[in-house]
Amino acid sequence: MKKIAYIEIDTHAEIAQNFLELMQDSENFAVDYYFSEKIKKQIQAGEENVFLSDSSMIIEQLKAKKYDLIIVGTVHRYFNTFQAIAEKYNTAFIVHNINFTTLSKFSLFRNVFKEDFVYRLKLWWKEGLFSASGVYKKAKKLLVLDEAFRSEKYRFLPLFCTTDFEKQSDQKLVIVIPGGVSQKRRDYKRIFSKIQEIDKNSKEGEITEKSIEFVFLGKAKGSELKEITDLERSLEYITIQYFSERVSSEDFEKWMQKADVLWCPIQPETEFFSHKEIYGETKMTGNLGDAIKFGKWAVFSRNYPSKLDFIIPEQENVIEQFKTLKNTSYDFQKNYNRKSVQKNLENTLTNLISI
Repeated sequence: MKKIAYIEIDTHAEIAQNFLELMQDSENFAVDYYFSEKIKKQIQAGEENVFLSDSSMIIEQLKAKKYDLIIVGTVHRYFNTFQAIAEKYNTAFIVHNINFTTLSKFSLFRNVFKEDFVYRLKLWWKEGLFSASGVYKKAKKLLVLDEAFRSEKYRFLPLFCTTDFEKQSDQKLVIVIPGGVSQKRRDYKRIFSKIQEIDKNSKEGEITEKSIEFVFLGKAKGSELKEITDLERSLEYITIQYFSERVSSEDFEKWMQKADVLWCPIQPETEFFSHKEIYGETKMTGNLGDAIKFGKWAVFSRNYPSKLDFIIPEQENVIEQFKTLKNTSYDFQKNYNRKSVQKNLENTLTNLISI
């Protein structure tokens, strides 16, 4: 049996959770998980193979055991630490922002002063920020979670499978917009405007008893929170739900299961470390994994590049599009059932170990 260490001491708890769930009954691999306290609190797992860790501990922890492969879930900080690990072990990094991996030292230096100055200064002085692109080069393999990004340089790591649950039938049309409510990554201003337009054009009798519900399934704050509260007060025929605190995993799962359709108005571009990333080309949206995991149609912005059948470009009459999709089935289990995804994942891991 091959031994793997999975490290997540920074950000992506949901990815670590997916890996853990897929590998928990593997007969070919034994996996130890090294999580920071922040990540461990978000993970649903047993305690026997989950270890509390941080950048000051992880190197010593790895010395105590012999692993065939080490996977690092996020490399957005602690560059000195991850470089030392990559130089010594068979290591693969999951990449979330492709352009970031190639930034020059000059670009990294220049971007330190653009925003979050104190935090970025810490990355520079204490965590080896300027060696970031070199750290990625040290890894034996770079991994991506969207198959569209697969290339000779980036190997696809299949981690998304569809959960098998029974959706309760509901006359109400439930549209879920998953993700933090921030204009930087999704066009929420257009969503607010569209919902107002739908409500305004709804004649009494066409929409009765608040039969359409929009759920903003992510923390809203600042100007976006104010716009949502103003929107809620203005609506007659439509119900909205929103959260001013971080959404718990229980609430997230509850609403995702209730959803008829996901609405994902992804911005064409965003920034990571003050550098442009392009959704669908250099950066994956988590909404893709959400759609697969919960087996939901997802309506994306028209400019989002995708060849997946369940990712649908938004139409002008979006409410009619939602109604049609609510009554249209899609067989997610055909390509994303747990057994086949686990098999593909284990085949990928076997190949990574043999590199």
